[in-house]
Amino acid sequence: MRTFIVTRLLIAILTLLGMSLVIFVLLRIAPGDIVDIIFASAGYVDPAAKAEIQKELALDQPITVQYTRWLRDILRGDLGKSYRYDIPAWRVVLPRIPITVELAVLAMLVAILIGVPAGIISAVRQDRWIDYVIRVFSLAGLSMPSFWLGMVIILLLVSRLGWIPSVTYISPWQDLRGNILQFLFPALAVGYRSSALIMRMTRSSLLEVMREDYIRTAYAKGQRERVVVWRHALKNAFLPVITVLGIEFAFLIGGLVVTETVFNLPGVARFLVEAILWRDYPVVQNLVMFIAGVVILANLVVDMLYGWLDPRVRYG
Repeated sequence: MRTFIVTRLLIAILTLLGMSLVIFVLLRIAPGDIVDIIFASAGYVDPAAKAEIQKELALDQPITVQYTRWLRDILRGDLGKSYRYDIPAWRVVLPRIPITVELAVLAMLVAILIGVPAGIISAVRQDRWIDYVIRVFSLAGLSMPSFWLGMVIILLLVSRLGWIPSVTYISPWQDLRGNILQFLFPALAVGYRSSALIMRMTRSSLLEVMREDYIRTAYAKGQRERVVVWRHALKNAFLPVITVLGIEFAFLIGGLVVTETVFNLPGVARFLVEAILWRDYPVVQNLVMFIAGVVILANLVVDMLYGWLDPRVRYG
């Protein structure tokens, strides 16, 4: 297991290095940069002033020189300076990470609490009325975009209750109740879609396990259905579900752009789009590297859980 962890960590470092190179090159071959945007918004172009700003931001250097300098600064703990705000990039990025992480965690909790029990019931009661109801419920969740569901929730809150979630971010350290109310509805909107996917995966995986010989043997020994499902079938059926959970959580970290916009949450995904539009290279690079790190960490945790749940899994 130790060898596997070390190997995966080395692969993670190489993956992050490759991601850094890809995002660095793609940003700089895209048309325009922060200097062009500044002068375009001002309505005039002074070639001398433009060249001076490019030199100050080191944008006049070759891409290889810029990339080497950026890696060197990263190793020294310097994440760069935001071109747009003229402050260190970490001061722009850091306050937005807890917002997106909180929303993603709450959405995953909603998805698990709804999707896993519903999937189990649907599999155990296959082809009965409750199975059909749950399958329709899941198809509806997969069909409705989360941002559209979020707008419907807001319209219902305004029209029926005359109340709307706060349009400014509320920290849990300042007002825990207000923070929960602010994140509850976007978490429900996002978690509903994820719960539909988890429910269908749980149902299909559990149905496949329930057809195995050892399950029939357990029934033949006279064990109750609850014992067979919870002690024997569910543990093995949950392996594919864990993979989906890891992928969904990683997706939520970087895929909440529209949802954060609808509920006016200043999170990572929403700010990443703004930073790309402004060509704020240090901020974009740090945000993308953060998202890539979350994806790699989620995959590593999934692999560890595989080894814990299934004794047959052995890593050299």
